[in-house]
Amino acid sequence: MSYADFFLILYSGIFLLVCVLIGVAFLTLMERKVLGYIQLRKGPNKVGYLGMPQPFSDAIKLFTKEYMYPLMSNFSIYYFSPVFNLFIALFIWICIPIFSGFVSFNLGVLFFLCCASLGVYSVMLAGWSSNSNYSMLGSLRSIAQTISYEVSLAITLLSFLFLVSSLSFFDFKVFQGIMWFLILYFPLSLIWFVSSLAETNRTPFDFAEGESELVSGFNVEYSGGGFALIFLAEYSSILFMSMMCCFLFMGGDFENEYLYIFLGLMAFLWIWVRGTLPRFRYDKLMYLAWKSYLPVSLNFLLFYFGMKVFTFSISI
Repeated sequence: MSYADFFLILYSGIFLLVCVLIGVAFLTLMERKVLGYIQLRKGPNKVGYLGMPQPFSDAIKLFTKEYMYPLMSNFSIYYFSPVFNLFIALFIWICIPIFSGFVSFNLGVLFFLCCASLGVYSVMLAGWSSNSNYSMLGSLRSIAQTISYEVSLAITLLSFLFLVSSLSFFDFKVFQGIMWFLILYFPLSLIWFVSSLAETNRTPFDFAEGESELVSGFNVEYSGGGFALIFLAEYSSILFMSMMCCFLFMGGDFENEYLYIFLGLMAFLWIWVRGTLPRFRYDKLMYLAWKSYLPVSLNFLLFYFGMKVFTFSISI
């Protein structure tokens, strides 16, 4: 690799990082606006024109606050867990095949699954290192929930891989040139969407933040910058999973501006679900994961495997 290639990749990565963080900032503004209108109020509208600078003023407020930490906490792990959480949430964007001199490799699906699984460790360490019963309970809930729904996410992706026969996200775009996977995989697309909600700890699956019993879950002891980093990681994951929904089911063509309109609509759907649905019971969540989605996704896996074998035998 020449120096020019290295600097091109570096600049592309920094540009992507800045764009994701700006997208996260305006996603929080959109969420507060939409939730405000759902609840028959205005939302943020005082700072600047229509409240547009509100996310940036919130970020300045959070990062300039005094950083508090529990006296009995394991400080080094407690301090670096939010940093690791945000790093994983931003690093996962590398697997998106953007053709601008950026990294494009053939094992993007495996990279996605590895990074999505690593996010569990940051939540676990953040809850444990705080040395608080409430944060520990929140982290245990979040870990159990994330691991449960990762199984159905992985099996759903396997159904794609049987038909596409590739671990590269670029081939998903090629195979959707004639027909979107949303038509062929409609039941699996619903399972993917609900599993993505559970994977990102969003309503109605936000058990790590059950306000009535856990106050704020695993991040209850974090304030200022630490809370801001966890917040950024959560909303970056929401944006990424919205992008994955569009990429897997709606063509995946990054050169088409309609993909970004669909991305905005998917992010709006995340917020709409939060504004309308109540929180599940925890046993219902586990029942849904292990007794509903797992058997259904396994049955669809066998169905699409049979479809692939049938089409392969016809072509021979």
